[in-house]
Amino acid sequence: MRSFVLPMLALVVLLASIPAQAATRVAATPPMGWNSWNHFAGRVTDADVRAAADAMVSSGMRDAGYIYVNIDDTWQGKRDAQGRIHPNARFPDMKALADYVHARGLKLGIYSSPGPTTCAGYTGSYGHEVQDAKTYASWGVDYIKYDLCGYRDIMSKEAPHDRMKQMRMMRDAYEKMHEALDSTHRSIVYSLCQYGWDAVWEWGAKAGGNAWRTTGDIRASWDSIYSIVSAQVGLEHYAGPGHWNDPDMLEVGNGNLDLAEDRAHFSWWAMLAAPLIAGNDLSKMTPAVRDILTNRAVIAVDQVPLGKQGTRAYVDGQMEVWTRQLAGGALAVAVFNVGSDRDVRPFHIDLARLGLHGAQHGTDLWSGKAVTIDDATPIGLASHDVLMLRIARPH
Repeated sequence: MRSFVLPMLALVVLLASIPAQAATRVAATPPMGWNSWNHFAGRVTDADVRAAADAMVSSGMRDAGYIYVNIDDTWQGKRDAQGRIHPNARFPDMKALADYVHARGLKLGIYSSPGPTTCAGYTGSYGHEVQDAKTYASWGVDYIKYDLCGYRDIMSKEAPHDRMKQMRMMRDAYEKMHEALDSTHRSIVYSLCQYGWDAVWEWGAKAGGNAWRTTGDIRASWDSIYSIVSAQVGLEHYAGPGHWNDPDMLEVGNGNLDLAEDRAHFSWWAMLAAPLIAGNDLSKMTPAVRDILTNRAVIAVDQVPLGKQGTRAYVDGQMEVWTRQLAGGALAVAVFNVGSDRDVRPFHIDLARLGLHGAQHGTDLWSGKAVTIDDATPIGLASHDVLMLRIARPH
């Protein structure tokens, strides 16, 4: 008996010593949460972040899967004599803020740059990567968005006419912060923000990224959303559990987008297995916007553990048909009206082009209703709206 207990005790001690990120894959499904930039930009404060955390709970977003409350640029203050970064006056106590967020069953995210300064001119992590990673971990940070901005000047100065060297420098900078974060033994999502340069999808996972931006910044307009979506075609092979293509944060509830465009936007991000990072003012969102962001059937498509990104199956005029493989052989099919013509004749889906034959039985994920669809079924969609189906047993 004694010879059995001692090895078991040793095993317990060994398992307890394994870092959290080794036991559970970070970002096994696309991260879900909120980011301050799209609405608050450089005005964000500690109070705004706390209000966002409270709203994520009261709105049902947390229970729908949104976990990360992410502070974007402009939180940084100065470094002290030892080089340790401190937040500015708008964030008086970052550890206390993290504790507040954690107490609500949520996680805190933060922002930095591999350069000396960030996009907004605040203090970056250049030359302080290990020190900053330790500081973030001590505060209780769970997510970092690392934005190239301030490092571009260094790349240009050190290799003014050598783009290949600039790209190597960029990769090295991202790998350096990954190693620094890894050394903290804290489970931290690492989001690379460098606008898709140098085909980041080909090397982002090797650099330690759990997600990488594939394009420039999103704007709260249909043209911006559709341009970004079109740029995702062909990138599906690079996404999977622990590493995701990131078409940028959600603009649902922002700008001049109407509810049809919000639905289409959210549906596309789910089909793309994209991180679902809301960017609106959660404390003031309408019930209709809340219902879009918390549609669990659509979220389930985004969060399917299989992790296969959806693809554009075919285009017919101003109609686009996208598909995504789901767990258990199920299939998500989304039909988008991408045109501006308000008088659209009913569209008939060509099931054979999806590898399907005969009537298909499924669920309309926006209405919740059971539907049967075949080649003769008329699909009437308003401009910039979507029909999103889950077909449990496609044939």
